[in-house]
Amino acid sequence: MIEAVKIIGGGLAGCEAALYLADHDVPVTLYEMRPTCPTPVHQTGKLAELVCSNSLKSTDPNTASGLLKEEMRLLKSHLLEIAEACRLPAGSALAVDRERFSEMVGRRIADSTIRVVREEYTELDGENYERTAVALCAGPATSDGLMGSISRFLKTSELFFFDAVAPIVDSETIDFSHTFRADRYQEGEEGSYINLPLDEALYARFFRTLVEARTLDVPDFERKYLFERCQPIEEIARTGYDALRYGPMKPVGLIDPKTNREPYAVIQLRQENAAKNLYNLVGFQTRLSWGEQKRLLRLIPALREVEIVRYGVMHRNTYLNTPRLFDAHLESKTCANLFVAGQMSGVEGYMESAVSGRIVAGQILRRIRGQSLLEYPIETMVGALNAYITKADPLRPMYANFGILPPVKGKKKEIRALKSERALRVMKAFLAET
Repeated sequence: MIEAVKIIGGGLAGCEAALYLADHDVPVTLYEMRPTCPTPVHQTGKLAELVCSNSLKSTDPNTASGLLKEEMRLLKSHLLEIAEACRLPAGSALAVDRERFSEMVGRRIADSTIRVVREEYTELDGENYERTAVALCAGPATSDGLMGSISRFLKTSELFFFDAVAPIVDSETIDFSHTFRADRYQEGEEGSYINLPLDEALYARFFRTLVEARTLDVPDFERKYLFERCQPIEEIARTGYDALRYGPMKPVGLIDPKTNREPYAVIQLRQENAAKNLYNLVGFQTRLSWGEQKRLLRLIPALREVEIVRYGVMHRNTYLNTPRLFDAHLESKTCANLFVAGQMSGVEGYMESAVSGRIVAGQILRRIRGQSLLEYPIETMVGALNAYITKADPLRPMYANFGILPPVKGKKKEIRALKSERALRVMKAFLAET
């Protein structure tokens, strides 16, 4: 009989799982190796630290990200509630103050019965799984010690992809006379994004500088291991001259008030914190050297004297081959009461990670109560994500999107709304039954 739960990793999945179980009076020990054992990408030792971006994507229920949040709301997600309390202006996107978000998560855990252990966990093969359930929520920046323990215990080798982080700049060093504030397709009120317009000549110069810039060497780096949604901007540029204008620098729907038309290209800045003194460059993940990042950004009139407070970096993300190692309940195929959640399981994105932690916590609670484990309906975004990461072979990281949901009949413009309506209807009925 399970008497306690160990959750490995204090990221979004681990914190969501721990808080859910604590709500139900389950003894939980949460292991987080930082700050004793740092990672290449985390800046602090705080729980639930957001690394790559402060955006948790759209809240519109007719988008995949918005639908996922609506399902998380039905599942009573702690982290979604906290994120909404830390919200910053970002149009329809849920952007948060990173520091406040981490602090609020940490405070909620400190106020609960959860025991937090600040050390590297490497003892998978030493657990008594009849009395202890273990949830691997360590995330993609897993330590070598834990990966060694996983490899030995599950008899597996690493699966990895690369992604990157965008620079953050000091707002006091931005020349706002060369910018305009607007959201895409906005009418009327002031927008949430700072837009830096580029004409054709400046774009050409920026493009040439970018593709010729020196990149930092990354061990084992190959383009085939780049995750689609986090490709460095220089890799996007190398696919074609206009690739940036159809990607992170697309001007569509943004009207420059000085010209009354769309710029040739645009760089967008998004507010990073509540104090409005930090902004991140939207879609500007990179592995350029720090000197090259500074040189490139200072080509832009608004950024000629910009101070970069955090440079973009690339890092290797570790994933388990979930389809081969874990079943549809995210439980190990060879070891009962060992579960996986978060980005290590193959979901990509902050909210995707958080909800997977909530799902695994629910499975553990049902195991403790002697109930059968749940398989969420494929018509829901949660169920579709879970089905993808446990059945796709070989695994590629997956984020919430309408393509993984079963088809519906209707006009093309109505498909997303119909899928969202069905998902929420099915989820409500599913939760009512369970």
